[in-house]
Amino acid sequence: MSLTTIIGLILAIISIGIGMVLKGVSVQSLGNPAAFLIIFGGTLASLLVAFPLSEIKKLPQLFKIAFVEPKLPTPSEVIDMMVEWSMVARREGVLALEEMAETVEDPFLKNGLEMIIDGSDRNQMEEILLDELDAVAERHKAGSLIFSQAGMYAPTLGVLGAVVGLIAALGNLNDMDVLGHSIAAAFIATLLGIFSGYVLWHPISNKLKRISKKEQDIKVMMIDGLLAIQDGLTPKLIERKLSVYLPSKARLKQEETFSEEAEIA
Repeated sequence: MSLTTIIGLILAIISIGIGMVLKGVSVQSLGNPAAFLIIFGGTLASLLVAFPLSEIKKLPQLFKIAFVEPKLPTPSEVIDMMVEWSMVARREGVLALEEMAETVEDPFLKNGLEMIIDGSDRNQMEEILLDELDAVAERHKAGSLIFSQAGMYAPTLGVLGAVVGLIAALGNLNDMDVLGHSIAAAFIATLLGIFSGYVLWHPISNKLKRISKKEQDIKVMMIDGLLAIQDGLTPKLIERKLSVYLPSKARLKQEETFSEEAEIA
């Protein structure tokens, strides 16, 4: 569960709710079904017009990713994995990696390891992995774009909702009390549009982009490690090559750990 997403949404709702109370606005005024229909129904309708159904169907999965981030190996874990595979390949031969490939769950990593075992050409292997990485990046970009566009549509639909509400309010010019309540209700749609656009849709889009960037960085690191094994580099060189992806402190710790393991071995 992504705590930052949950905490952010709760904090936003509490902040706006308290702000409304401090301004003397009744929270009950948010109970406006027409405003909710215009904003959320209108946003969904706009997305259906803008995107193919094949991408819209992925919305539940995208929500899940935003609230429950997929588990990815850390850079240190990738380094340890590549160093271990390198040791096995140098000690027992590349075919010995076949047993390890059966335990790998990541399809991208497993595909690269199987190409090493099959003796694939280095350049061809690099091209295939980079093409797969580009395809993943494009899919992720399409997913985040849905929420980014929703963030653009919702505030504008809020203005539309306010106009509709004002039209209804102007029909009650003879009753000033009803007119005042109608005008206030008209701007609920604007509030919901701005809130959903800039507290929900745009932040979720940014969250998906950050998760995608993190996954791509890990996959680039995997490609470098796999190619290093293919090139027959020593475990020490692979460790140094991949350590550039670590922050300075983590890099020092990784080097110390590798040195200790080398002494034990």
